[in-house]
Amino acid sequence: MIDHAHDLASVREATERLLTAAAGLDNASVARPSRLPGWTVGHVLAHLARNADALGNVLDGRPMYPSAEARDADIERDAPRPLDAQLADLRESDARFRAHGTAPADWTRSVELRNGVIDVAARVPFRRWIEVELHHVDLGMGYELEDVPADFAEREIDFLAERFGGHRDVPSVGLRSSDGRAWTTGGGAPGGPIGVEGTAADLLGWLAGRRDGSALTVTGGALPALPPL
Repeated sequence: MIDHAHDLASVREATERLLTAAAGLDNASVARPSRLPGWTVGHVLAHLARNADALGNVLDGRPMYPSAEARDADIERDAPRPLDAQLADLRESDARFRAHGTAPADWTRSVELRNGVIDVAARVPFRRWIEVELHHVDLGMGYELEDVPADFAEREIDFLAERFGGHRDVPSVGLRSSDGRAWTTGGGAPGGPIGVEGTAADLLGWLAGRRDGSALTVTGGALPALPPL
């Protein structure tokens, strides 16, 4: 069962971790490259703020973004701002999102995200938690996938395994973490079953496009190339 109240609290905690870490940066750091190709640290911070507002739109029954072009333009507009403006914006947008999340609502209703993706409203806080945790890693400030909460890592692997389940470009894959947890994914492409084993951090990194999978143990074939998220 999805516990949206737990996930909202986790969003707050994750955002505070990120804000505390980012407070140690300076204005010059905003312009340095992040770990995401083509994006600076400022781009990542701007995206996080605008994504909070976008997911608030989703909970209010409005389009997540007016358009893909508007989303990209807002990030480009906000990316060069000085650090104090970035952090204030992120803190305020996080508060707005969580206010949407604490308003009385039917959490079993369906909502529409980007690209026509439909989900249950109760999962939107977890989607926001994903954004904050993974983009904290993308900032390149010393927060790694090994540092994310263990329950988040397990749930995000669940989420991504479900997302790639039956995908036409992914053969059958069995995932196993070094602590014995197991998942299956893919199955829409010929080949397999392929066994993929490693730490939760390395499995998550591969599934989320943050690591190349070279630290994983692969049996039954080559490590599949996953579609972009």
